[in-house]
Amino acid sequence: MTPYLPLLAVLGVGPQIGQVVTWVLVALLAIVFLIVIILVGTYFGLWLQSYLANARVSFFQIVAMRLRKVNPAVIVRAKITAVQAGIDVDTRLLEAHYLAGGNVPNVVRALVAADRADLGLDYRVATGIDLAGRNVLEAVQTCVNPKVIDCPDPRKGRDTLDAVAMDGIQLRAKARVTVKTHIARLIGGATEETIIARVGEGIVSAIGSSPSHKKVLENPDVISKAVLHKGLDSGTAFEIVSIDIADVDVGENIGARLQADQAEADKRVAQAKAEERRAMAVAYEQEMRAQVQENRAKVVLAEAEIPRAIAEAFRTGNLGLMDYYRFKNIEADTEMRRSVAREGTPGGPETPGE
Repeated sequence: MTPYLPLLAVLGVGPQIGQVVTWVLVALLAIVFLIVIILVGTYFGLWLQSYLANARVSFFQIVAMRLRKVNPAVIVRAKITAVQAGIDVDTRLLEAHYLAGGNVPNVVRALVAADRADLGLDYRVATGIDLAGRNVLEAVQTCVNPKVIDCPDPRKGRDTLDAVAMDGIQLRAKARVTVKTHIARLIGGATEETIIARVGEGIVSAIGSSPSHKKVLENPDVISKAVLHKGLDSGTAFEIVSIDIADVDVGENIGARLQADQAEADKRVAQAKAEERRAMAVAYEQEMRAQVQENRAKVVLAEAEIPRAIAEAFRTGNLGLMDYYRFKNIEADTEMRRSVAREGTPGGPETPGE
């Protein structure tokens, strides 16, 4: 007999309905028991790991993580790693960082590495660096083990830094910059590209201020020392440990080439000015020829008035026939004298009888 029947009878429920309720309760208890078995089978191993590691993560916390859409395995293993390393991190802080999109295992490993290296890295700072998009573990590793950066960056397509000394000789240099991460300036600090750009600028400036390329070749560390003392790592996420000149090669004679180019340019300017003067002279000559032709035309016009004047003189009686013949004789004599003078000039035809 079902133990709930007396209660159901008091409530006025029939025996058939009581059996249905009993089966419903049994089914619910079976479902709950099945869910408990599934949860225990799924998360018991994870809880056992945390218990044996003294990570203090309860079974109900693990189930609650799953309900909050947090991966319990990531949080529990990160907490175990922190506890085993002697770092006390609250489980809820790990969950909050996971929900914010952070890399919880990377942050915990960075905290362990920083604790071993006595860097004093705080959990809030580490999570802030991680959420800012920086690799906090790589930053800690670089702080412990300095990193070498090639200057210029070969990935940018340039192998050397080209600079010209004061004597006009080009030098091609390669440098290697040793840096370590500055944890306090990691948030908001400039990246490696800024270091490469500043070091490259400093090397070019140092070579350009050198009076001779020979001095640079004799003592390349002068350049590195001059660049290192400029404080190029200010405002960056790194601290420059050393700057080493890996290689220096002699390039072209830029000064001589520039002088040759300047001389060629000056020659072209002179030629252009000479061509301009010649063109002006030719134009002036053409103007003079045109003016001569104009004056000759005026002479011809003036000479055309002579026959009219003679005819007018005949009509008015101011000129007689003998006067006209005398005028013609003078004109013929003048023409003869001109021809004799032309034949007697050097290079001209010889006169008869010579």
